[in-house]
Amino acid sequence: MISPRSLTGYSLVARNDPELIHDSAVIANGKRLGIVVNPMSGRDVRRVAARASTSGHHEKQQQVTRLVLGALAQGVDRIYLANEPFRINLRAVENLAARDRVTILDIPLTHGAADTETMVEMMWDAGCRVFIILGGDGTNRIVARRFPDAIILPLSTGTNNVFPTFVEASIAGAAAGLIASQRIDFEHLCQRCKQIHVSVEDHPDDLALIDAVLLKNDMIGSLLPFRSENISAVLLSRAEPASVGISPIGGYLMPSHHGDDFGVYINCGSADKRVSVPISPGLYDEIGIRDIKKIELQTKVEMRGPGILAFDGDRSIELGQGEVADLYLRRDGPWIIETPLIMEFAAVSGLFQAPVP
Repeated sequence: MISPRSLTGYSLVARNDPELIHDSAVIANGKRLGIVVNPMSGRDVRRVAARASTSGHHEKQQQVTRLVLGALAQGVDRIYLANEPFRINLRAVENLAARDRVTILDIPLTHGAADTETMVEMMWDAGCRVFIILGGDGTNRIVARRFPDAIILPLSTGTNNVFPTFVEASIAGAAAGLIASQRIDFEHLCQRCKQIHVSVEDHPDDLALIDAVLLKNDMIGSLLPFRSENISAVLLSRAEPASVGISPIGGYLMPSHHGDDFGVYINCGSADKRVSVPISPGLYDEIGIRDIKKIELQTKVEMRGPGILAFDGDRSIELGQGEVADLYLRRDGPWIIETPLIMEFAAVSGLFQAPVP
């Protein structure tokens, strides 16, 4: 069995280690990349309740290896990973010749969302401002909520995901590496993502990256796919027709994408207009559409209880009778690395041309 401290050739750093830096000049000049891996993405109840595929640990390990190699090839000096229960990251880099340029952060494991927040905080303290997020909408939401000024490449490993994209890991690593190594100015080619900010009296403010949903007759903590008859109202930052989950409810009628400065609000329920959408992989359901409208940035939307507010699929806040949630769509989230755009720009700029010896 592999023990983290039995692996040689790269460093393993705890939270109080002096390798974690706080000097702003060092951070500004550092060519550092954080790779955040959610080992549980692609393994939830949708494999039973719907027809979602499973993302296994070995496949994630292979992805991490390719991400590391792609980033190092584009000039990244140091890559940060973190220990996790299945040793995906440790095994991904143990046989790499360049493993001395990889740091494994030794985080205390809670086997929950706190692990993602801890590893990102430690990577930020180590000077990372660019991250590859290997996970779903929920994992990216944790990162966005903690560090809205981060530069991220969201890479999908699960299902029902709109925010992360499917990109070959070697290429994703190269694109993030071009930004992290400062060979490309991120502000020139990256755009901040839209976020839905949520405010409810007596609750901490929260946010959603893709969808905020008001559910009737549901409960906090449930992991099952939403039942169509329970969906009361939806606010979407992105209404993607070529997606699975809540986003296509709006996407089939009023598409809105990452670059569009508007979202979509849908009032659902019994109505003559209905759309049949894949509410989960292979699980189609009909949704009644009472009203649908375009929502401009900074426009307030109200959702009124009773019901459960769910953000990017996570049932988070229970609204009492008459209790109101105020929601605002803003473009103030992390900067998004769009892999094809970065790679195209690098190619036409001659960044892939090796110098003649």
